[in-house]
Amino acid sequence: MIRTYSRKATPRLALVLTAASVMVATNLYGAVSAHADESPTVPPGTEASAPAPVKVDPNDPDLKLPEGATLAAAKVLDIKQVVEDQSGDERREDTNADVKFALQAEVLFGKDSAKLGAQAKARISAIAEEIKTQNATKIRVFGFTDNLGSSAHGDVLSKQRANAVQEVLDQELNDSNVTYEVRGYGEQYPIADNSTEAGRKKNRRVEVSFPRTES
Repeated sequence: MIRTYSRKATPRLALVLTAASVMVATNLYGAVSAHADESPTVPPGTEASAPAPVKVDPNDPDLKLPEGATLAAAKVLDIKQVVEDQSGDERREDTNADVKFALQAEVLFGKDSAKLGAQAKARISAIAEEIKTQNATKIRVFGFTDNLGSSAHGDVLSKQRANAVQEVLDQELNDSNVTYEVRGYGEQYPIADNSTEAGRKKNRRVEVSFPRTES
């Protein structure tokens, strides 16, 4: 039995959607598990995702640099495109390297529940189709809650919800080559202001992310 305790909502980080961000290339996909991690350590959305830049020869005469000028250190510009449906129930983020879907908990689950509702399978099936399109085999499923109730309860509920979404994805994809990283972050890493109900609604979500096809 999980005991919950009421407490006042406190503000968290406000939603900031940037059109572009500069990141250093790396690959954080490693060994993964098909069950929620008991002690998540990697904050979502903080990993670098862009591929390494093309090597440039600073002595190439075609660059036509002024005499005495040198090239600045190479940086990778990772463009992020964010599309949110009119209701705000679903958001898609595309970068050079990854695709991420964020589904609000209300369209997947009942209140304070990890049981998938009537609309949930269709939403998750659509994400599974995009995973197939991208030929992705490494999938992250992260659950989040708002800051109402106890932190411990939020941690457990977010893990249960992430596991529920992962199980449907696994059924839809039916591919033994696909591996999953499934985590529950509870109230950590809000994307909106928890001091308002509109913000808390955005924070109650499950995110599914995976690499996009290299072009």
